Amino acid sequence: PSLPAGPAAPAEPLTRPCRPRSRSPPRCWVRSSPYQTNLLRDGVRRYLQLPADQTVLILHAKVAQKSYGNEKRFFCPPPCVYLSGPGWKLKQEQMKARDQGDAGFRVCGYMGLDSMGSSLMETQKLSFEEQPDAKGFGCAKALYISDTDKRKHFRLVLKLFFSNGQEIGTFHSKLIKVISKPSQKKQSLKNTDLCISSGSKVSLFNRLRSQTVSTRYLSVEGGAFIASARQWAAFTLHLANEHCTRSEFPLREGYIRYGSVVQLVCTATGIALPPLIIRKVMKQFAMLDVDEPISQLHKCAFQFQGSDRMYLCLSTEKVIQFQASPCPKEANRELLNDGSCWTIIGTETVEYTFSDSLACIREPVSPVPLITALQLTGGGDVAMLEVQGEYFHAHLKVWFGDVEAETMYRSPKSLMCVVPDVSAFSSDWRWLRYPITVPLLLIRDDGLIYSSSFTFTYTPEQSFIPGQQVLSDVPQDSDKLLDSIHQEFTRTNFHLFMQS
Repeated sequence: PSLPAGPAAPAEPLTRPCRPRSRSPPRCWVRSSPYQTNLLRDGVRRYLQLPADQTVLILHAKVAQKSYGNEKRFFCPPPCVYLSGPGWKLKQEQMKARDQGDAGFRVCGYMGLDSMGSSLMETQKLSFEEQPDAKGFGCAKALYISDTDKRKHFRLVLKLFFSNGQEIGTFHSKLIKVISKPSQKKQSLKNTDLCISSGSKVSLFNRLRSQTVSTRYLSVEGGAFIASARQWAAFTLHLANEHCTRSEFPLREGYIRYGSVVQLVCTATGIALPPLIIRKVMKQFAMLDVDEPISQLHKCAFQFQGSDRMYLCLSTEKVIQFQASPCPKEANRELLNDGSCWTIIGTETVEYTFSDSLACIREPVSPVPLITALQLTGGGDVAMLEVQGEYFHAHLKVWFGDVEAETMYRSPKSLMCVVPDVSAFSSDWRWLRYPITVPLLLIRDDGLIYSSSFTFTYTPEQSFIPGQQVLSDVPQDSDKLLDSIHQEFTRTNFHLFMQS
């Protein structure tokens, strides 16, 4: 029988209310010259109307099994790189205009382990092929870590170039934990390093008769679930209440245990499988009475909730349902076939987005800053925002939409900026009755734009001057009234929301 696809669970936006105050920025904070700011502002406005972003997306596993001796345990699933965004096409047109042609535009890359190990690591060349959705795709299938490398964690390093030799930049993965082999003992929640939590991302793969060449990854293509030998998808693994229906799906927090009801949602497409019961697999048997926490690289099976022993299964490249056989002598076991036994592993995604549409940038775009959190700080008459993340440097300015903010570099993980007044975004701020949302950007000194998923929303309180028609019957001599309204508006009736 074919597999129905359920709806994805909606993600709640992260919203934090806070209150701006009157601003007098410290003298040590840096801002561009008025001439440079005006030039950049025109370019930022064009960018906001028609963003020409270039995005580099790296997908990789959370753990890597170490190789011993002369063996090479290639990372599974293999690290993948996707290039997306209209900026790549724009760059191609710019290079064609300089008579470099298509040959000079082709993107190539090299991926390897970072150089902190005790020995030199091999790198693998990546060739990017264009997919039907216009994304470039490359995969590093032959990376491994040997036993001569004594690190417990490492990062992948991706270096991208155009085929004419121009460097694009260097991009890093998230930390990957090194393990010797999958844990066979029962996991304890006192040591959660290898456990899989609800809401985390996982990959599932299957190896028939444990042969590496037969590896198939659960993926989504054309709106359907498939078993692919080329590409793998990351799925958000949600833990649900055991007695939920498919139309409801109340999500829960916590670590995933065998016997739990879960749902797999594709992170790229939002397509979801129906609720499943995750089972431990031992010697091709599904264990019905095991409730221990799930660990990285465990063998598991997925039983469709409410079904008569029906399991998620692959048949060549198709994903089907397989009916397990009961064990007469052991009621707590069900016999599976090879296609119903999956290996589960946690995955990570890191995304770098930039745009050089304001200028012809010849310097590498790296380090590309990543924003992870925002925190309002300061007191008295100063409202400042701390931008937290990675790969910050002193040549970055924070912009709220097309308004540059005074910025101070604190560390590679922190920038401080002054929150602009709402009057910078609206000429009719005196009578504002609707929210104003502006995107948060980081812009390098040379005009390179780094966008983010964070926005700011100024929201007036609905209780301000209740029932008064503020747009009519305003006395001609009303400057003092307007000023007082503005002061009160800024002091008590505006809230700043940080949203990701």
